[in-house]
Amino acid sequence: MPDISRRRLRRTTALYWMLLLYIIAALVWWFISLNEQNTMMYDFKVTRLQATLDSNATPLLFNQELHKINAEHKSNKSKYLGEGSIFFLVILLGAAFVFRSVRRQFYLQSQQQNFMMAVTHELKTPISVTKLNLETLLKYNLDPEKQKKMIRTTLDETARLNFLTNNILIAAQLEGDSYKSSKEELDLSGLLKDCLQDFRNRFPERIFKEDIETEADVKGDPLLLQILINNLLENALKYSPKENPVLAVLKRYRSGIELQVIDEGPGITDEEKKKVFSKFYRIGNEATRKTQGTGLGLYLCRKITRDHNADISVTNNVPRGSNFSVVFK
Repeated sequence: MPDISRRRLRRTTALYWMLLLYIIAALVWWFISLNEQNTMMYDFKVTRLQATLDSNATPLLFNQELHKINAEHKSNKSKYLGEGSIFFLVILLGAAFVFRSVRRQFYLQSQQQNFMMAVTHELKTPISVTKLNLETLLKYNLDPEKQKKMIRTTLDETARLNFLTNNILIAAQLEGDSYKSSKEELDLSGLLKDCLQDFRNRFPERIFKEDIETEADVKGDPLLLQILINNLLENALKYSPKENPVLAVLKRYRSGIELQVIDEGPGITDEEKKKVFSKFYRIGNEATRKTQGTGLGLYLCRKITRDHNADISVTNNVPRGSNFSVVFK
């Protein structure tokens, strides 16, 4: 979280606790005042009863009136205590709700700021590389091999830019329920193989392994499922060493179909596993923050799996790394 946001959060938290303590103090003062007023009224009524009853009054009549005064005193005391307890409980519940909402808003604002900075960097890099390559090709008469290499690099950066913009657009559409999903029967085995081949073309230096069963048919949206697979593969590449392979597994079971993308990276702690599918969230250690990303990929994966009546989870890969699993029911 930026320093400015931290200072604002500290100021807001301090003001919040001051107001809360003031409200609780006012409630306590209100209870004490009403209780003292009730005691004064009790003493006044007892004194007046003793003064108004003449010497001929029977003790029974005196006791009956005194009993009424005592009952009213106890009733008022119980009423003030009950009302004060309810008000105190409502104040605590409201304070807890406001506190969580404010902190969540500050946290979301911080994530959005990080997201905007990441998106700006992610957009500028492929645009700058593409512009530089095109200018070089236009200005210099390079040999065919160098031209081919620069064109390949430009196409890779364009694919990266297209991948990023698709993530942002689809995330916004899914968030606003404006995406028109077209569910159809499709071969998930073929789609996974096509995505793997595309990644092999884009990253020829990386190792991709596969264990794919054929005829794994699912009913779903081809574009969304392609984005799901691409994000899982992109995430595996991003957080694993270049010399380690990425494994894609597709298995058919009686209960459904399971897609797994397994890497041999540093892995994810149990605490982080609960957060990696949140919007804008990125794993918070220094090593992973140096990697590219916007915090939308795994969030999109969760949205897409839910839209396809599927479940997504992450477990540890033995001996190291992570295993992202999507089960289509």
